[in-house]
Amino acid sequence: MPSVPPSYNLLDEAWIPVRWVPRREEDDEAATRPPRVGLRELLLYAHEIEQIAIADPPALSALYRVLYAITARVTELDEAGPGDWSDRRDGLVDQGRFDEKQVAEFTERNHGRFDLFDPERPFLQDPRLAEQCDPANTAGVDKLITTRPSGNNHSWFQHVNSTAPELPTPDQAVLHLLVWHYYGPSGRCSSRTVGGTKAASSKAGPLRSTLSYHPEGETLFETLLAGLPKPRESVSRVSDLCPWEREELPDPAAAPPPLKGPCSGLTARSQHALLLVPDATGRYVRDVFITWANQLKISREGDPYLIWQTSKEGNLYPRPADSRRALWRDLDALLLNNPAGTTRPCRPEVFRTALEVSEDLRVRALGFEQDGQAKDIQFVDAVTPPVLGLAEEPTVAVEIGRLRVLGERYGNRLDRAVKKAWAGFTTAPKIRDCTWAVDAAARYWPAAEAEFWKRLGERDFDGAATAFRILAEKAYDTVTYGALGTMRGAKACTTARIELYGGPVKRPARTGGADGTGRNTSTEDA
Repeated sequence: MPSVPPSYNLLDEAWIPVRWVPRREEDDEAATRPPRVGLRELLLYAHEIEQIAIADPPALSALYRVLYAITARVTELDEAGPGDWSDRRDGLVDQGRFDEKQVAEFTERNHGRFDLFDPERPFLQDPRLAEQCDPANTAGVDKLITTRPSGNNHSWFQHVNSTAPELPTPDQAVLHLLVWHYYGPSGRCSSRTVGGTKAASSKAGPLRSTLSYHPEGETLFETLLAGLPKPRESVSRVSDLCPWEREELPDPAAAPPPLKGPCSGLTARSQHALLLVPDATGRYVRDVFITWANQLKISREGDPYLIWQTSKEGNLYPRPADSRRALWRDLDALLLNNPAGTTRPCRPEVFRTALEVSEDLRVRALGFEQDGQAKDIQFVDAVTPPVLGLAEEPTVAVEIGRLRVLGERYGNRLDRAVKKAWAGFTTAPKIRDCTWAVDAAARYWPAAEAEFWKRLGERDFDGAATAFRILAEKAYDTVTYGALGTMRGAKACTTARIELYGGPVKRPARTGGADGTGRNTSTEDA
């Protein structure tokens, strides 16, 4: 009797960790509230779920994009019509939950395509890799789990034994499958032979090294509705397909399928092809193929959750993830259509309509600080208080931008000052990164963030320049104090201190100088 192939259907299996809305007195205490749910339950009980409790920011960012596409399909908000799209979404907000019949229709129509181990169409995988790649040269599960070291890399979160790897469970594997699709590296990968062509290099994932911004409400129901991008009038659900909806797998040797709307744009930009290999029981993933999906680069322009900036050459690029940069420094770019900045940042498109769902929305920033190839540095995860409603208060939004500019101005001046002081104290050949700069940043930026939120909460925007300057002075004095006991240190620190006030201004030489002393003066703000 033939054995039954393993199965793990993401619609039914409990794989998504969730945090439920706290119970009220009138709630049924006997009602079960499991710590994990499948996609079907996630949609049915989204109005009772506070948020998804995935710890790895890139996995949550990737899952959000899949859930937005599913939500658009279930609610039929994947097309602009019939009628007004915003009015239809408002009707769902008033309804307070997703329609059970619509959820049932979606799950019945797509049930087979959400099986992680389906032999013909495994979810977001390519079964052809079993034949197109060398089965003796697979990637291994340590390569799949992005928080594990593999090869000769240093340990990050845990030590592993490559000769006896700990096998991940399907619920763990699917999250890292998503991370690979959205944040995967470029460069060398497993060889894949398609027709007569053999290649072993891949392009970077569409979200690699970026920071994405998501509106979050009081419940997951609000979060998913607020995160829906509004489709253009020309978008049709017949052509705007997610990978699991296509009848045929894409030809890796041909041009990638065009992106026809928000659903394909959210789910069909991957540059990597993967195939999970389960053990006989289906309880663990014992191996994985990881290789290229297409040799042509798929543009990531148009992602509605990124802040798009303009380079000096006039090219658009997304704001990168930086674990040292706090979220308050991005707030004006999320509220204003034309925030200040030499890079001309553009507000993420989704925030133009998110407030239609609720004015009490937070902003969740999720990303992965990486380089463009294979180096992973740090996860980035931050959340604001409910601030998106401030976009409806233009005066306050402008003042937020001004606070950000002032805070960054004195942070940058402090950085320049301590580096210059260090160079003078150590007789370094040039101004460069140093321990003083790290110490000063660690002292200044948390204090500047606290000052920002304090002034925003109190709506006190007067005297902000003085407040940030004092914070910079305190950090500078603390960091350089130990050098003041020597002549060289005292001279270096005293000379460099003027950088806190904008640095010396070089004026044309003339008798007596502009101020009658012949000395250069500072560019300190009035």
